[in-house]
Amino acid sequence: MSDEESPLCGLMVASHAPLDDAQRAGRMKCSRCGASRMFYCYSCGALVGLDPRDVPNVKLPVKVDIIKHPNETDGKSTAVQARLLAPQDVTIYTYPCIPELDTSAENIVLLFPGPDAMTVEEIWEHFSVDACSAEPRPKRLKVKEQSDGAETHVCPIHRVIFIDSTWNQTTRIITDERLQVDFSTALPNVELKSRRTCFWRHQRGSPDTYLATIEAIYYFLKDLHSHYFPPYEGEYDNLLFFFSFLYKLINKAKQTAGKTPTSDALQLR
Repeated sequence: MSDEESPLCGLMVASHAPLDDAQRAGRMKCSRCGASRMFYCYSCGALVGLDPRDVPNVKLPVKVDIIKHPNETDGKSTAVQARLLAPQDVTIYTYPCIPELDTSAENIVLLFPGPDAMTVEEIWEHFSVDACSAEPRPKRLKVKEQSDGAETHVCPIHRVIFIDSTWNQTTRIITDERLQVDFSTALPNVELKSRRTCFWRHQRGSPDTYLATIEAIYYFLKDLHSHYFPPYEGEYDNLLFFFSFLYKLINKAKQTAGKTPTSDALQLR
C-alpha cells in the first residue's frame, strides 16, 4: 500500500518535526525505568527525547478503557500511544485488572465484533429504547437537547472498552463475567465498518481488517463524531500522531531495503 493509497494520507496531525529530531538523535534512556527507547517508553508510558509541548493533547468525547492481555508484548502494542495523546480520557488496564463498570450510571459499549454487535449508527437506538418492552429507558442521554435556546448534540455513550491483544487471546477477556451488565448479559458490542490496517506488525494469517488498537480507537471516535456531531473536521486525527509517523518511517525503510522491515530495524526498541 503506497502512501497515496493509505487511509493515513491527508490526516490533520501536528507537525512531525519533533519526531524527526528525536529520530536523528537516536535512542535515549527512559527517565522512569532507564530502558533505552525512542519517542516513548512502551513499558512505563513516558515520553523519551521529546518535550510534552511537542506532543498533541487530544480531548475525547468519551472515556476510553483499554484492557491489555498480559501476554501482549508491550513493544508491539499501540495502546500506550492513546494514553500519551489523550491522558485525561484513556486508561490502560492489564488483565485480570479491568475497569469498574456501572451500567446504571453510564452508557458503556465494548468494541468487539460478533453476531449481535451493532454499528455506531445504532448506538442511540440501543440506549434509547428497551429491547424487551420497546419503552424509553429512563436513565439515558438524549441525542439533542436545548442549551440556552441553542440545539446541542450529546454523545449517546459515556465509556467505550477496547481489548488490546491478538485475536486468539481475546476469549479469556471477552468472557470475563465482570464485563457483563448483570453477570448474565454481555455489554453491548459495537463493530466498526471494514477498515484496512496500516500496522506494520500485522498478525500473520489474519485479514487486513484486523486493526491495531490505536487505529480501532481512532476509527471508532471518527465514526461516532461523524454520525452524532457532524461534520468531522479532523478532531481526533492527532491520535495517529505517532502511528502515522512510524508508518511513513517504516515504509521508507522498506523501500530502501527492498524488504519488509520491522520497527526493531529502526531502533524503536
